[in-house]
Amino acid sequence: MGWVELGSVRVLLLGGGGREHALALGLAADSGVEALIAAPGNPGIAGVAELRQVDPADPAAVAALAVETAADLVVVGPEAPLVAGVADAVRAKGIAVFGPSAEAARLEGSKAFAKDVMTAAGVPTARAYTCADEAATAAALDEFGPPYVVKNDGLAAGKGVVVTDDRAAAERHARECGRVVIEEYLAGPEVSLFVVTDGEAAVPLLPAQDFKRVGDGDSGPNTGGMGAYAPLPWAPPGLVDEVMRDVVHPTLAEMRRRGTPFAGLLYVGLAITAAGPRVIEFNARFGDPETQVVLALLETPLAGLLHAAATGTLAGHPPLRWRDGAAVTVVLAAENYPAAPRTGDVITGADRAGVIHAGTIRRAADGALLSAGGRVLCATATGPTLAAARDAAYALVGGIDLAGSHHRTDIAAAAVEGRITLPVS
Repeated sequence: MGWVELGSVRVLLLGGGGREHALALGLAADSGVEALIAAPGNPGIAGVAELRQVDPADPAAVAALAVETAADLVVVGPEAPLVAGVADAVRAKGIAVFGPSAEAARLEGSKAFAKDVMTAAGVPTARAYTCADEAATAAALDEFGPPYVVKNDGLAAGKGVVVTDDRAAAERHARECGRVVIEEYLAGPEVSLFVVTDGEAAVPLLPAQDFKRVGDGDSGPNTGGMGAYAPLPWAPPGLVDEVMRDVVHPTLAEMRRRGTPFAGLLYVGLAITAAGPRVIEFNARFGDPETQVVLALLETPLAGLLHAAATGTLAGHPPLRWRDGAAVTVVLAAENYPAAPRTGDVITGADRAGVIHAGTIRRAADGALLSAGGRVLCATATGPTLAAARDAAYALVGGIDLAGSHHRTDIAAAAVEGRITLPVS
């Protein structure tokens, strides 16, 4: 069944960050969407959707809202609701959901589970140990040596991973987390590949690269992501086909074999090593801020694509169409992010096309826009070349005023200047 035959649909979008604003823009631009409701949304999303209040991680409340709003499709943005079983609760009401079941979302919810699936499926990834005490942690750190990679086994909002040469810092992170996965370090540039799937068929989106460290030159602590760009001019030819063959389809087959098929968005985080692509991690939803650049280049109607995945009809969906050129997004972060970000500051200059809201609220008294999170805004721009898109994104940043805010000045710079080299064996 093609998207045209579906008629107009009512879409409920769950979440309120930058990823959800990017999704809202894509959904609102789809002529097949009759109504777009977002819960809880944000001031940017309010420009294209009706906002409703709900706790996104409360399965019963979300299912009730989906029924109340007569939603034909529910799109779950963040990971916590998926792990909590929101998609299951909505599906039980007979409503199509873009997002995996709680069981399938364990691919993100537990690093140890994801490793187990990868091993069973023969997916190329880093060697790793799951550790729950100091003795096991010490043995794993001894075996792999620096740089040490220590991952919280559970959800940590993109900040549960420590990569460090400091043994004491690695041990401290392991103690704080309790149960961790310790891995060998994978050397090579990183790639984020989003794959839309109905559990059987799988359609890759454009590969992107994000920037996890807070400071220029990949300095400072990990964050939820300080910027991103797509496409990747340096990516090896055939990369996506190789990852679909060696990673995505074997993983989906293993999830089906376990009786917990994965339908929704499989985010494959990769390192391009001397031995080829290796999986760093899986996520069960669109990545933030990569979504901002990938969807900016997607010409295919978004709601039709997500509805096909949610209804098991993805195999019949037409091939994706992409806009020419490139996209870059630069995150504007609050003072003291990622430690204890300052909130409540007035923002000006954010009301322009391409400025995506990630952590903002409206002040009740006068409607002023205020910061309400660590990552506050994403300046997102497209251009005929990566250099042009980068210049346009930074021009957007220059027009925004937020006291104490900071951003990286080197997003996509190495790619523009041809400084990214692939490791050779």
